[in-house]
Amino acid sequence: MPNRDTLFSAPISKLGDWTFDEKVAEVFPDMIQRSVPGYSNIISMIGMLTERFARSNTRLYDLGCSLGAATLSMRRNINVEGCEIIAVDNSSAMVERCRRHIDAFRAETPVTVIEDDIRNVEIKNASIVVLNFTLQFLSPEDRLPLLESIYRGLLPGGILVLSEKFNFSDSLTGELLFDMHLDFKRANGYSELEISQKRSMLENVMRTDSVEAHKSRLTQAGFQHSELWFQCFNFGSLIAVKTGEPA
Repeated sequence: MPNRDTLFSAPISKLGDWTFDEKVAEVFPDMIQRSVPGYSNIISMIGMLTERFARSNTRLYDLGCSLGAATLSMRRNINVEGCEIIAVDNSSAMVERCRRHIDAFRAETPVTVIEDDIRNVEIKNASIVVLNFTLQFLSPEDRLPLLESIYRGLLPGGILVLSEKFNFSDSLTGELLFDMHLDFKRANGYSELEISQKRSMLENVMRTDSVEAHKSRLTQAGFQHSELWFQCFNFGSLIAVKTGEPA
C-alpha cells in the first residue's frame, strides 16, 4: 500500500515552487493515482505499445522516469532479444527509489537508471522513447530541441509516447474539463486546501500546451505522423511515429 499523500493537508506559510524532493518521492504513487486521471491506463498501454514496437538490439528510453512505472511496464512487455532500457530523472530522491523498484523485479532486459537532466542525454538506436508527463516541466524554448534530439535518435519505425496535461483554446470546454479534473481530485479525497496549495506551487514550473500545439511541434521536430491516442479530461497522451522501413 503506497504512503498516502498528505503533503498539503495543513496550511503552508510560504509556498515555494514545486520540486520532486524526498517528500514527494515518498508519496508519489498515491499522489499520481489520485491526481492524474487515466494514469494507470496510460502505463498499461505503454506496455502494449512496447509489445508492438520494441525491436531486437535497440534501446528504449524513459525520460523523466520518476519511480519507474513506465520503465517496468515496458520491460514486462518486451518480447524480443537484446534490448536495453535507459531511464533518466534529475531528482536524486526519485532515482534512488526507481533503482530499488527496478531491482525488486527480476527480468532479462537490463535497465540503466541515470540521474541527469534529460536534455543532456544522447538518444541513439532507439525503438521507443517515453516522455510521460515530463515535457510540461521543461521551459517552452527547450521543448522543440529535445523532440528534435529524440527524432534523430529514433530508428525508422520507432515511436515517441508523449503524455501531458493539456490546455484548450475553447474556453467553455476547457473550463469544463478543468472542473471535471477538480471533481476527480475531490472524489479521491483531496481537500480544497490541498488542491489550492498544490496548484500554487505548480503554476510556475508546469506550463501546459494544447493538443494542437503538441502536434505542431512534433511535426516541426520531423515526425510525419502524430495523434492523440488517449485522453481523460485535461490529461492525455500522444503517439508520434518516425516513418521509414525498419532496418
